[in-house]
Amino acid sequence: MDKVNKAIAKVPEVTLAFWIIKIAATTLGETGGDAASMSMNLGYLVSTLIFAVIFLVAVTAQIRADRFNPVLYWVTIIATTTVGTTLADFADRSLGIGYAGGSALLLCLLLASLVIWYWSMGSVSVTSVSSAKAEMFYWVTIMFSQTLGTALGDWTADTQGLGYAGAAAIFGGLLLVLVIAYYATRLPRTLLFWAAFILTRPLGAVVGDFLDKPIANGGLAMSRYGASIALVLFILVCGTVFRQRPAKVAH
Repeated sequence: MDKVNKAIAKVPEVTLAFWIIKIAATTLGETGGDAASMSMNLGYLVSTLIFAVIFLVAVTAQIRADRFNPVLYWVTIIATTTVGTTLADFADRSLGIGYAGGSALLLCLLLASLVIWYWSMGSVSVTSVSSAKAEMFYWVTIMFSQTLGTALGDWTADTQGLGYAGAAAIFGGLLLVLVIAYYATRLPRTLLFWAAFILTRPLGAVVGDFLDKPIANGGLAMSRYGASIALVLFILVCGTVFRQRPAKVAH
């Protein structure tokens, strides 16, 4: 297997199972991040630093791996979403820039990452990830999208007064629009992929908040630890039942 194939083999094929696990992983990032920052009383900054270290270790292992490893890949995804949760909460609340300001800042960072990636590599398609450099762009973009999703989900549910169920319906509806666009239009698949990837994060964020926030605030008041364990088990079952294959190399 040549170097290009080795790199691309580490990226999973985008299927329905991929999206199911992605939403569960982003929900886990919300409950897990809140468990560290709130239930353990570590605060947003300390929790962010802890999860940032985990993310750096995971992404380094992912980039150095010579083949697709589903466990390593999804551990890295979960690491991006947990650090995204605490980082967004730190920016929105501790720095006082608010949900709107945090969402705007993170959107700019995400767009900048995609633009620089495209300018440097000529493509932002996941099937073009054929080098360590492209993979680094891939993971930086994912981290920004996960962080943006947290801020956007909180902004929609809290500031806009839609509540967790209302916000979940909004983001679920937008994802449905993307599904229709995928089958009914000729819109670029790369554009639709990243749009869906970004929108699954706020959906997971509001679902996570719905699970563990107090009943008085519109949640189910589940234990953050219990919800996180249940999500881990769900991801493991999905990964076992739906065997994932590496994505094909773009020619």
